Amino acid sequence: MGAEHAIVLGAGMGGLLAARVLADVYDRVTVVERDQLARTPHSRRGVPQGRHVHGLLPGGAHVIEELFPGLLEELVDWGGTKLVDYARFRFLPDGVHRLSPEMDVEPVYQPSRPFLETGVRARLRELANVEIVDGCDVVGLVTEGARVGGVRVVRRGAAAEELAADLVVDATGRGSRTPMWLAELGYDRPGEEEVVIDVRYTSRLVRLAPDVVPETLTVIGSNPDRPVGMALAAYENGTWLFTVYGYGDEHPTPDYESMLEFAARVAPAHMIAALREAEPLDDVSTFRFRANRRRRYDRMRRFPEGLLVFGDAMCGFNPIYGQGMTVAALEALVLRECLRRGDRQLARRFFRGAAKPIQMAWNMTIGADLALPYVAGPRPLPLRLMNSYVGRVLTAAEHDPVVAARFFKVSAFVEKPPRLMTPSMIARVVAANRRARRLAPAATPDVPAASPVGR
Repeated sequence: MGAEHAIVLGAGMGGLLAARVLADVYDRVTVVERDQLARTPHSRRGVPQGRHVHGLLPGGAHVIEELFPGLLEELVDWGGTKLVDYARFRFLPDGVHRLSPEMDVEPVYQPSRPFLETGVRARLRELANVEIVDGCDVVGLVTEGARVGGVRVVRRGAAAEELAADLVVDATGRGSRTPMWLAELGYDRPGEEEVVIDVRYTSRLVRLAPDVVPETLTVIGSNPDRPVGMALAAYENGTWLFTVYGYGDEHPTPDYESMLEFAARVAPAHMIAALREAEPLDDVSTFRFRANRRRRYDRMRRFPEGLLVFGDAMCGFNPIYGQGMTVAALEALVLRECLRRGDRQLARRFFRGAAKPIQMAWNMTIGADLALPYVAGPRPLPLRLMNSYVGRVLTAAEHDPVVAARFFKVSAFVEKPPRLMTPSMIARVVAANRRARRLAPAATPDVPAASPVGR
């Protein structure tokens, strides 16, 4: 495959991972980014969710390690967090059931989003054939007949110019303008699937007193009786990111005291006490996510050559499940495999291949969201049955470390969902639920007594 120049639009994680794969095939790769990019970690306008708790799931970490060997351990050496002791992991995915801390799973790398992006950008800049151009707006596509041959850009303070390319990859996120550009070129827009959730985040970066919170990572999800949740993550160099969220009208006002009152509905008392005494390192930030939205490029009959769409520009998921970066990483592997087979019908092959990890994440996200009565949407029988089974898995996972590890690996994209349905796993789930019914109900120590629990 004799390829000269590829342009990637967007220097978020999706764009950076796509650029790394393209660099193995193309003579030159140019990443075009609207924001000004510093050489040190910082939150930026183009990634508003970067100010909130992020998770690099192990499935995504595997890909990053494959594409950038040794990077994640370098981040740890530079002050990043690596979770190896699951006794310090407080994970209540449904706000009620805590996974057994005795589960045997691999370490989890826990960089903040700006810290991870900075590390990946630094590695990309080491590649002689990769250039990152920041402060540059993309205003349209350049076409050559039925083929996309580049982009029109405006650098800050300069006139518009055209950049020629053999391939353009749109990794500009949920605000992607590719549907509009396709319509302007006479193509259909991609069909869309949407589940409205209206979730809002409020976060603040803080520094806690040493050893006042033993948990390295806390995630407490919402449940049918309580549309709120929270997360507290130990990040690099002694910083902690504190996030609370709520659905619909249930959300805190953007001030720290409101955040603490909100979190007190779900978090243990020692955490709230530590957060009250925390040193603020940044202002309170807010972010609203209206809907899960998937653009079905894989179903389009006509699509121009020389153009691909990547990451959140294809599908944006409810951020509380932490899937976005990992799905983008899996898409990068799909792109690499497609490029190895040449550029013939590249878009069709890539979209169909990427639809597999997207579908897996979409099913998990929509299933979890539609388990909540305050999220509107159809609930067909198969979905209700699966959600019922997942509830039983979580009950079993509280005390069975084998079930807990399997659930975590599936959630982390290390294993596929059918692994929760093997005969041996079903047997463990059934046995654990029978034992749970024989025991007298007891209040969970992870949820304040005043908070309603149940599933």
